[in-house]
Amino acid sequence: MPVITVTLLPGYPVLDQHRLVQRLANTARSVIAASDAGTTVFIHEASTYRRDGQVYAAGAAVVPDASARVKSFLETMAERNLAHAKGFLAPGFEMVFPGPAVMHRLEDLMAWAQPRYRSVGKHYERFDESWQGDTTVVYCSGTLFGVWNDGRAFEGIRFIDRFEVVNGMLTRQEVWNDLAEATRLA
Repeated sequence: MPVITVTLLPGYPVLDQHRLVQRLANTARSVIAASDAGTTVFIHEASTYRRDGQVYAAGAAVVPDASARVKSFLETMAERNLAHAKGFLAPGFEMVFPGPAVMHRLEDLMAWAQPRYRSVGKHYERFDESWQGDTTVVYCSGTLFGVWNDGRAFEGIRFIDRFEVVNGMLTRQEVWNDLAEATRLA
């Protein structure tokens, strides 16, 4: 039964503390065969501490929730608000779509999509995260719906998007979906 204690400086928002304890519990359970009910995580706050000759009374910034950032970006893209969507992207952002089509600008994505469909939207089934150093990898999956260029509606087309997120900024997106198969059968 793992019991984990974390000491933080004061000032971290409660929701971010909740996110931290949940992820620490999940991490422990990915290594130790323990039940959720048998895994305990505590947070203690220290008013101050000293390290390397300096005294500190506040902690570091909170890293934004990567899945929430990805979902907000995708919703902004669904609204076709490219100006706002660009605010989610890190310099050098790269998108890889089926084909493979590699793009760096949202305008290029819009031009690439234009001959394929009139509109597309997403029904999300899940968001999954993994952590690799400073990078959070977010997988989101579900189904696509929309309208083909000839006016016929489509729905239920599987998709998976893989994002790399660093400090709340999207650095890479990879897309897999069954649109080509659906086009072939349509």
